[in-house]
Amino acid sequence: MNHWITPSILILALTLLSGSTLASEEVNLYSARKEALIKPLLDTFTKQTGIKVNLVTGKAKTLLKRLQSEGRNTPADILLTTDAGNLNAAKTAGLLQAIDNTVLTAAVPQNLRDSDNQWLALSIRSRVIVYSKERVKASELSTYEELVNPKWKKRICIRSSSNIYNQSLLASLIAHNGVSKAEGWAKGIVANMAQSPKGNDRAQVKAVAVGICDIAIINTYYMGVMQEKDADQQKAASQVSVFFPNQEGRGAHINISGAGLIKGAKHKENAIKLLEFLVGDEAQKWYAQANHEYPVKASIPVSKIVNAWGYPFKQDNLNVDELGKHNTEAVKIFDRVGWK
Repeated sequence: MNHWITPSILILALTLLSGSTLASEEVNLYSARKEALIKPLLDTFTKQTGIKVNLVTGKAKTLLKRLQSEGRNTPADILLTTDAGNLNAAKTAGLLQAIDNTVLTAAVPQNLRDSDNQWLALSIRSRVIVYSKERVKASELSTYEELVNPKWKKRICIRSSSNIYNQSLLASLIAHNGVSKAEGWAKGIVANMAQSPKGNDRAQVKAVAVGICDIAIINTYYMGVMQEKDADQQKAASQVSVFFPNQEGRGAHINISGAGLIKGAKHKENAIKLLEFLVGDEAQKWYAQANHEYPVKASIPVSKIVNAWGYPFKQDNLNVDELGKHNTEAVKIFDRVGWK
């Protein structure tokens, strides 16, 4: 029997081995962020590392249900989603695992990470007050708590209680003021609503612009995006100003977009590399400039639009994992006070 390996067979074997190795250089990402807001970053990551990112996008709740349904068979390595409440829900469902990585813990402040290091922030947004330049003076505004003042009766616009951003805002009030006072606040806001909650945060800005209400509560990046969109959105945004509440106290409420490492991730090493990239300077600059969010790294400048609102501002340093911990109680409060 001839035991010699011909050059052609050797080349074929090396080619197959190389192909197998390259095929394993991938990572699977489930993202609640729209493809346009994440794909350019992922393409850059692939160019720099050779690791292919298989992207699946969808609504936050849809992705959570999908992960639960797939269980141990999920191909996902990373869940990227908006709001600490959604990340905490994934943790509570047992979908995530602890991330032990010094690069990540050094880059992301402790209050922007899960207490068990199962998820961490990639960018920051604040839930603020926007007000009519014509009908409201900044001197009339102060805190979230003050918005229950009868002077704001039928003057406030805000979206539905089913929205996770509002749930997290109320959760922060529970953490700071207790359940009873938080419920009183929610009841007061309902009494001061100019209309039944409808639409997204951009719709609230438009409602202020056309005079349906005088103030609204929105996430900051919506204002940034509106200021560079089509003429109608730019016109609406130009008629309101941004106010950061509680600057004399605990600071304005902040929330995050963030990511967690899936339990049993099949490409764990590559997943960690992607997370390290997403908290790196290049990705942080992208978040700041492309979507007008606040970077988790203080050394990264914000966009010109965001800077014009006033930066830096005093941020609430409540650990954002508290938002998820109080989510269930927040939802119960909304139901009790009739916040639709």
